[in-house]
Amino acid sequence: MKIALLGAESTGKTQLAQALAAHWRARGRSAEAVPEALRDWCAAMGRTPRPEEQMAIAQEQERRVDEAQARAEIVVADTTAMMVAVYSAMLFEDGSLYRFAVERQRVYDHTLLTGLDLPWVPDGLQRDGPHVQGPVDALVREMLGKASLPWRVVYGQGEERLKNALAAIEGHPDGEIRPRRAWTCEKCSDPDCEHRLFTGLVRGAG
Repeated sequence: MKIALLGAESTGKTQLAQALAAHWRARGRSAEAVPEALRDWCAAMGRTPRPEEQMAIAQEQERRVDEAQARAEIVVADTTAMMVAVYSAMLFEDGSLYRFAVERQRVYDHTLLTGLDLPWVPDGLQRDGPHVQGPVDALVREMLGKASLPWRVVYGQGEERLKNALAAIEGHPDGEIRPRRAWTCEKCSDPDCEHRLFTGLVRGAG
């Protein structure tokens, strides 16, 4: 099983990826969280990548996922080529990565989009600021929609975020492999309704 975590910067992808992998390892499953290639690239180079360097980073991200799949039963990708394509399109108006990103995204069994309900925190060169979260979130949704890729949104603080992710993946909060069932509302994470949390956040900010 391969799980992709997508989302704007500072929306908890890394923490959630590690928590998911730890959850399944604690239950005797072979699980691995794949780190973000862009983070390592920026740390090594001391700068953010230029337009012509984006594809190599996207390919490296997916290579890491394939490598992890050879070792583990469950792979959780901190991010995928889709996020590199999103930032490339937004920052450089370069859509050349889109085809590769979509092809790769189709190999994931589950795609989760991390919601905008966590506070933004600085973390290295790859973060631009809270002002980009909304535009990035919108562009991820647009790209997934255009490609007709299935996805769900994950909200919540701490342990609740993990439980909601597990529910979105397996339809049950304990994350066990079991037949899919009809999703019930309340915290359904369906992109068309996304629970009442988002509405509450908007009202609270008003």
